[in-house]
Amino acid sequence: MKVFSWKGEIDTVMSPMDSIHYYKFFLQAGLMSMEPSTGYVRAYVGGINYKHFKYDHVTQAKRQVGSTFKPFLYTLAMQNGLSPCSKFPNSQPIIYLDNGDTWEPRNSSTKDIGREITLKYALATSNNWISGQLIKLFSPQSVVKVARKMGVTSFLDPVPAIVLGSSDLSLYEMVGAMNTFANKGVFIKPIFITRIEDKNGNIIETFVPGQQEAMSEQTAYLMLEVLKGVVQYGTGIRLRLTYKFNNPIAGKTGTTNNHSDGWFMGITPELTTGIWVGCEDRSAHFRTIKYGQGANMALPIWALYMQRVYADSTLNITMEDFEKPLDPVTVELDCDKEESSQGRKQDAIDKDEF
Repeated sequence: MKVFSWKGEIDTVMSPMDSIHYYKFFLQAGLMSMEPSTGYVRAYVGGINYKHFKYDHVTQAKRQVGSTFKPFLYTLAMQNGLSPCSKFPNSQPIIYLDNGDTWEPRNSSTKDIGREITLKYALATSNNWISGQLIKLFSPQSVVKVARKMGVTSFLDPVPAIVLGSSDLSLYEMVGAMNTFANKGVFIKPIFITRIEDKNGNIIETFVPGQQEAMSEQTAYLMLEVLKGVVQYGTGIRLRLTYKFNNPIAGKTGTTNNHSDGWFMGITPELTTGIWVGCEDRSAHFRTIKYGQGANMALPIWALYMQRVYADSTLNITMEDFEKPLDPVTVELDCDKEESSQGRKQDAIDKDEF
């Protein structure tokens, strides 16, 4: 039989069980990239090799999304009058459930316990305690409503743990939803086909992506500012330190239970791109968070992809900043000075973002 390898096909002899063991070792991946204002999908990679792995990890697969779900919660917070610089005590919340039990989200980091931290810093370092405090202020049902407005159609269980990414969603849904921030608060459904013509060039059918307002332009801009912190000094800082990106980038990493799935959502003014990486089976995973986090599994793919995008002048993709809303933003946005020391940068690189 001929089997896949990263250096080309290998002609070999294997038993059926050996071939299963062999293929279960490979990390699978999916990538989708779209234009914020048009909804046009500009790049779509459903897997690592179609000949050997005929499964689409963009629209067909649904996996636990981890911390990439937290922006939905923070959007709700911005809509309800909080700002990127709003501060919360870094302490573990106790959440009382309807059945009488309690839920206490855990944090891997023991630094800054008891200190007040900003929402921007909390999301940048993927702080679970702050997410727990926010869900106590609002409700799981309210977060679900925000996600629905942003284009998520998969089942969402309205429980407190939803804010840590316990739901299974497709990469297609996540990219479309995160694109809402870059499109000034308007969700636009990703579109692959604009028209169908016959052999003579006659137009048979045209397609226009569906749109709906999910949030105000001000809220979308505030969320972009919050998500910039992920790249400035948070779990996505490798884009700055390792890959030398200095342009404005809003992003979010995600890691799931047992380090089974790695996510990265990267947003620029002209492209919203998402990547998922993981094994075919969730039971196959990294042993530790060091290698099994989104910043290690998915972020490098985004970096290499965008390096090629920026290097290709024919694409006309710039490195400009996000456009500010027409109405002036009245809340404070410069809340990074205390949080952006080099020590915190290194701490963010090693952060367990469960």
